[in-house]
Amino acid sequence: MYQTTIKKPVELVGIGLHKGSPVKLKLEPLPSNSGIVFYRSDVDISIPLKPENVVDTKMATVIGKNGYVISTIEHLLSAVYAYGIDNLKVIVDADEVPVMDGSSASFCILLDEAGIAELEVPKKILRIKKDIEIKEGDKYVKLSPSPDLQYDFTIKFPHPVINKQEYVLKFTKESYKKEISRARTFGFLHEVQYLRSKGLALGGSLENAIVLDDKKILNPEGLRYSDEFVRHKILDAIGDMSLIGMNFIGNYEALAGSHDLNHKLTLELLKDPVNYEIVELSTEKTAELEKAYA
Repeated sequence: MYQTTIKKPVELVGIGLHKGSPVKLKLEPLPSNSGIVFYRSDVDISIPLKPENVVDTKMATVIGKNGYVISTIEHLLSAVYAYGIDNLKVIVDADEVPVMDGSSASFCILLDEAGIAELEVPKKILRIKKDIEIKEGDKYVKLSPSPDLQYDFTIKFPHPVINKQEYVLKFTKESYKKEISRARTFGFLHEVQYLRSKGLALGGSLENAIVLDDKKILNPEGLRYSDEFVRHKILDAIGDMSLIGMNFIGNYEALAGSHDLNHKLTLELLKDPVNYEIVELSTEKTAELEKAYA
């Protein structure tokens, strides 16, 4: 298996979740060993996708440099990771990635339009060698060694529509597109009202999020999956774990995980080389991986 990028530039325009203004997103190919690089065309700032460039994890995963930020990157990155793309330039003309419909489905469609190009340098993956866990109270996120990639997520909300939900994704590109990509972000009406009072979530609507009051879902079309909430948490986790800098092999497990816990997990993993090994796929049997990203 070789490193990949996209075959051609593609773009779309969508609303930014927090400012509520149109944002232009463009994806462009990059050569081998470039990684994922974000670029703000309005201020001429490049921000490589690295854990040390994460500046905020409260509401979303936010990267920044020299005082400039790009927010809500995780849905796009979730799709990019699921497609096994190693090298990509992500250009936005504002401080956030457009939210689209609150899932990663639009980004999957965009990547399908762009096509995947194989480059000349072997692909590298990170193999988890030791258990790594970040725990805060009864919440935790964990990575453990495994011959394949699996996401196991559990959420608990004291809400009649959500309650306790668990989902296990045996990862392949196709299982991601079918089971995860259409799951939308969600929030509670009282939270939305509070955020708007602070000048945030101005672009949030029933068009790009599941919104709940104290008893029910307010979206007239209902849910896309009966357990859409926990599936979206897996979508987020896949995007957050892309901060590792390459695809990885291992099990991810979470109870009430968050952007913040995921970020701490990537930092904990990468701070000690005994936790992982980086494998160049020209030297490995790659049938399982080739199947995963087919």
